[in-house]
Amino acid sequence: MKLEACSLGQSKYKHLKMQIKHLKAAGLAVAFALMSGLLCCKDKDTDPPGPPPGPVEIGKVKLWLTKGDKSKLLSRENDIPAMDSDTAQFPLITIDTVTTFQAIEGFGAALTGSSAYLLHQKMDEGKRLETLTDLFDTVTGIGISYLRLTMGASDFSLSDFTYDDMPAGQTDFDLANFSLSQDLEDVIPVLQEIIQINPNIKLMGTPWSPPAWMKTNGNMKGGKLKPECYDVLARYFAKYIKEMESRGIIITSVTPQNEPLYFTAGYPCMEMQATEQADFIKNHLGPAFQAQGINTKIIVYDHNWDEPDYAISIMNDPGAKQYVAGSAFHAYAGEVTAMSTVHYAHPDRDLYFTEISGGDWATDFSGNLMWFMNNILIGTVQNWSTSALFWNLVLDEFDGPQNNGCSNCRGVITLRTSNGAVIENEEYYAIAHFSKFVRPSARRLAFTKSQEIINLGISAFLNPDGSKAMVAANYNDETVSFSVNQGNKYFSYSIPAKSVVTIIW
Repeated sequence: MKLEACSLGQSKYKHLKMQIKHLKAAGLAVAFALMSGLLCCKDKDTDPPGPPPGPVEIGKVKLWLTKGDKSKLLSRENDIPAMDSDTAQFPLITIDTVTTFQAIEGFGAALTGSSAYLLHQKMDEGKRLETLTDLFDTVTGIGISYLRLTMGASDFSLSDFTYDDMPAGQTDFDLANFSLSQDLEDVIPVLQEIIQINPNIKLMGTPWSPPAWMKTNGNMKGGKLKPECYDVLARYFAKYIKEMESRGIIITSVTPQNEPLYFTAGYPCMEMQATEQADFIKNHLGPAFQAQGINTKIIVYDHNWDEPDYAISIMNDPGAKQYVAGSAFHAYAGEVTAMSTVHYAHPDRDLYFTEISGGDWATDFSGNLMWFMNNILIGTVQNWSTSALFWNLVLDEFDGPQNNGCSNCRGVITLRTSNGAVIENEEYYAIAHFSKFVRPSARRLAFTKSQEIINLGISAFLNPDGSKAMVAANYNDETVSFSVNQGNKYFSYSIPAKSVVTIIW
């Protein structure tokens, strides 16, 4: 070691050297000098140590932001750094990539007859391709990954029809008259174009009514399925699936009946109580699919959150449950937590959210965006749903075409037929914050958050490609700042009031 006088005066330095001389025999000279804090010590070949290293940037985090005041709409924000330690000291959200929950199947809406008509008949080919690319392309668009189809007419079709309509008093138990001719006009051509853009799109088929001749009242509106028609309706489902497949359209799942507890509508509908649906699935639909090698999933209920016992009671029947993949819900009554009630009753079956519509009764963009996040997207996913689907994909400026149903429903997008303009509604942006970034087969992740973080909705996911996605919705009237920790990564963000952000890393 080399001993130097630092800022000591010469007299103190000489005195210290004398003390060190007397201590040398005990081998304590350097220790005494260091402990006294009066000497600077350095090896003649080593520089003094510098300050401890600060936080190191180890990556970038990508963000997309939609603000409730519409000043930013799915806006690609500047990247923010991911650090190896927490520098901001904001309240912390910790993402756990080890603890995973349900696999996501997809996000989207319904390609109703009205939506398909507008896309196919009211847009030229170039505009339709541009619109469908924006809706379904996974790179340049918002990557919608799941569509619901109406098997026959609904309240958003150009007319009432099924795939096997017969004159009054006649029947067709052999299904010789079965035809997809009505769907061939608009629905099937548009679907084929969508599949060209996104070949992995998932499709759910749902009837609003079977053919009138199968029903107790001989009418597409109301009534029940005749007991003697349970078997032919099962074969009707199978034929629909096979006919669609022959046109390159794979039906991923079906529900036996749309809103089976609402059967007094002015559009096609039918009553089907839980015991009747269980019988239909257990003794007819399930065996028909099995006999014909059909792998399409059977999903029960497909109605509001307020009657979770409907789905639970069907799955309580082992004979029916063996054919059931899960249960589906709408949001026109009840609370989203009903989905968790069903999950915990039958955790080995999946959950699906399949319908909600915005409309002219609620026109505040910010309020709608927050409600959709809290209930339909973050809300359903955090309550075990594998999907979140809105109602009409496209409607016109008159909220139609309508078929004796909702007169003021809003589509995900609006087509102004007067000038061809396409308007992305709040439903579009709500879906996009999930569909573009949370891809099919992504796993929902566990997380914890500091108690100081209030009124901030959060969902986090691990995508199949290894990327992580977090969607946060700030329901507060002021900005909320937080830090995120996942593994050895930390980043911080301040989300504006009444806004949604999707963060990818």
